[in-house]
Amino acid sequence: MQMAFRTTNPLIMIFSLIIGGVIGETINIDLRIEALSNKLKRAVGSKSNTFTEGLLTAFLLFCVGSMAILGSINEGIRGDHSLLLTKSILDGFSAIALASTFGVGVIFSTIPLLIYQGSITLFANAFQKLFSPVIINELTAVGGLLIVGIGLNLLEIKKIKVTNLLPALLIAILLAAIIK
Repeated sequence: MQMAFRTTNPLIMIFSLIIGGVIGETINIDLRIEALSNKLKRAVGSKSNTFTEGLLTAFLLFCVGSMAILGSINEGIRGDHSLLLTKSILDGFSAIALASTFGVGVIFSTIPLLIYQGSITLFANAFQKLFSPVIINELTAVGGLLIVGIGLNLLEIKKIKVTNLLPALLIAILLAAIIK
């Protein structure tokens, strides 16, 4: 929640989640990623019932945090990878805990995570001037709310398709850039 409170304009955060959620539900990102995860599960010959859940939970937990976004942006803009190294150590310990619950699927979350963080790094490098403190704050705020959604899923309080909300991160960039 602290990440969500970083927003300078709550409307950006709210509309990012609404528009991003509509986009994600329309193209059904959750179902597509689950299908890809099941293909990977068959390819590696896993019999785990929690393979897909572990992969998705770990990926979402590792990708929507501010360290994933800010670390990738720092790497792309400044060539500073210290935040990503710190994040990888924290993610490693989190992965151990998650793997004890979800099994081997957690290790395979590194594949989409590499694509996700690599894309942000390349994007940040190409569009350095776009990433102002306002945009980073709005990304962090939306990412914080997505983490709350992951927490609600893990605690089995409410099932939220957090994967379908991932476009909200892109919408936050666009709205923050327009309003800025």
